[in-house]
Amino acid sequence: MPVRTSRSSESHPGRGVGLGLALVSAVAFGGSGVAAKPLIEAGLDPLHVVWLRVAGAALVMLPLAVRHRALVLRRPALLAGYGLLAVAGVQACYFASISRIPVGVALLVEYLAPALVLGWVRFVQRRPVTRAAALGVVLAVGGLACVVEVWSGLSFDMLGLLLALGAACCQVGYFVLSDQGSDAGAEAPDPLGVIAYGLLVGALVLTAVARPWTMDWTVLSGSADMDGTSVAAALLLGWIVLIATVVAYVTGVVSVRKLSPQVAGVVACLEAVIATVLAWVLLGEHLSAPQIVGGAVVLVGAFIAQSSAPAKAPRGPVAGGTGSGERELSARGTAA
Repeated sequence: MPVRTSRSSESHPGRGVGLGLALVSAVAFGGSGVAAKPLIEAGLDPLHVVWLRVAGAALVMLPLAVRHRALVLRRPALLAGYGLLAVAGVQACYFASISRIPVGVALLVEYLAPALVLGWVRFVQRRPVTRAAALGVVLAVGGLACVVEVWSGLSFDMLGLLLALGAACCQVGYFVLSDQGSDAGAEAPDPLGVIAYGLLVGALVLTAVARPWTMDWTVLSGSADMDGTSVAAALLLGWIVLIATVVAYVTGVVSVRKLSPQVAGVVACLEAVIATVLAWVLLGEHLSAPQIVGGAVVLVGAFIAQSSAPAKAPRGPVAGGTGSGERELSARGTAA
């Protein structure tokens, strides 16, 4: 049974926990590329790696889907939207875009999502945003441009750019849908149930796109090279499924509910920085001076955005001030 507490008693502790979970999610998501790249270089198609990632996570979460089967009748639109946008949409659009434009450009466009989230809050929800929140987004996106060195190979392939923008829009859907039900008290859908069914829907959609029956399954029984070190392919796949997907999505959704879509979205920009640093350490992909500076700018932007926003603020600015109306929040756990 949810425990009702006042906003004044929950806001700061909740924001601290939410920020910590958002950082865990960013680290988990950021580690996916480091594990996936050796598998791709070993002979797996990128889309097949994505399918293995989502389908494997869906199997892990299947018991929770059975446990929360009532969600299928209660919130079918939410589950379908989460699976199509937050799981399948982001992955499919991103991998399709990098087949036409440089990876760095696609990553930058995809991580315009925090700015798009603020646009959603401002123009769709009609809630004002503060200058601090906008400044945090600008710094995060500008720093990200340095991290991915967008100037090193920009290609104006319109379809590729549109696909990357589609990935960004789907990521907005991830943050917005993850926030659904956070204020509904006892009627709020359990986040683990939403993730479980989202992964199931995403796996079904990606099955049609990736066609896993054409995959070279023998790669998974061998090993892959990680900067001169031989690592079992099955171990890398296990990391991608359990850490970079299950842990990443669970901590990400819970963090959005404890923070807000716009704040969690900016903190998620750290994923690109973390991915680049991990690639430097584990894959030998060294960072340049602009990338190091850009990473620091992303950190500053994320800090400004999260420190200027309350955990939840249905009235008044979404990032700054407390508003005139006090409101009770439901302190929910991550399990039923």
